[in-house]
Amino acid sequence: MSNLVLYELPGCPYCAKVKNKLSELGLEYESREVPRAHSERTEVEAISGQTGVPVLVDEEHDVDGMAESDDIVAYLEKTYGSAS
Repeated sequence: MSNLVLYELPGCPYCAKVKNKLSELGLEYESREVPRAHSERTEVEAISGQTGVPVLVDEEHDVDGMAESDDIVAYLEKTYGSAS
């Protein structure tokens, strides 16, 4: 069971960027697809304070709603990059 959860939308280039980094680092994660309509993204909004994706949750490191693909990729590299 992974501690990483990624809120994403199929076809989202920013989500793909994060998924590519997760794959590159060999990290397992749980994918949660959000609705297309921003107004229906209540779960991701409750976690991150906004309705955009991707959003990463990493319970092991007390990350509970990191947004912005560049920030997520940098976080993954810093936190997990040396492990592989």
